[in-house]
Amino acid sequence: MEKIKIFPLPGDIFIKKENLVIYIPITTMILISLVLTLLINLIFKR
Repeated sequence: MEKIKIFPLPGDIFIKKENLVIYIPITTMILISLVLTLLINLIFKR
């Protein structure tokens, strides 16, 4: 069975140079924020 790869998502910024690696997960953070917002709204809905 092939391993499902979730990260990095399209839109995440990944820069790799000789002595420097920068990873900025913009799309991942937006997705996590949306999921957490939906969960919190469902839990605390009156």
